[in-house]
Amino acid sequence: MVRKIIEICEEKCNGCGACANACHEGAIGMVDGKAKLLRDDYCDGLGDCLPTCPTGAITFVEREAAEYDEQAVIAHKKTKQSGEVPIGCPGQQMRHFERAKVEEQAPAEIVQPMSQLGQWPCQIKLVPVNAPYFDGAKLLIAADCTAYAYANMHQDFMKGKITLIGCPKLDDIDYSEKLTEIIKQNDIQSITIVRMEVPCCGGLELAAKKALQNSGKFIPWQIVTISVDGQIKE
Repeated sequence: MVRKIIEICEEKCNGCGACANACHEGAIGMVDGKAKLLRDDYCDGLGDCLPTCPTGAITFVEREAAEYDEQAVIAHKKTKQSGEVPIGCPGQQMRHFERAKVEEQAPAEIVQPMSQLGQWPCQIKLVPVNAPYFDGAKLLIAADCTAYAYANMHQDFMKGKITLIGCPKLDDIDYSEKLTEIIKQNDIQSITIVRMEVPCCGGLELAAKKALQNSGKFIPWQIVTISVDGQIKE
């Protein structure tokens, strides 16, 4: 039968997994880091997944498709609840952490340092453009290696910020387009760029500067450079 059903553009999909989590019928799954319509008969054509997609990769089309099968969906849900089928990609499911509340509740005798990562995912390639944690956020754009080179990265730079990490040399991509959309579409309060002193980190700094310029916004920003022996360079 010909009916209305979703279509997912693989090129636009950033693999955030938001649509897979929003699909109550389990019609969408993550395959090789991309959202896929797993079965036509699981899709009811109502489009709960559409507004969750940060890149506009999901649209409606009219095509030949199997009729929506409510009983098959119910059986599928029972299988998922039993733990036999994973829901989406766990590594890319969006999460927001309330670090301040956790610290307030921690016993005074606990002296072990606590993570200050404010959200998940944190890789620039994986983070959604319109995530709710960007609203009013202080943004930290950091090179992968900085957290290993600088011992107090969490307390000095990550605390109270939303952290995005990447390595332009390893990813071999230009981050500026995605960073531009994050800055343009959200209420970002400030931007801190933390990079290593090595030349390849210049790509991250350049991408952040380009994104800020292309966004058309005037936002306070700073660059901090870490030496390979873990010191802040003046």
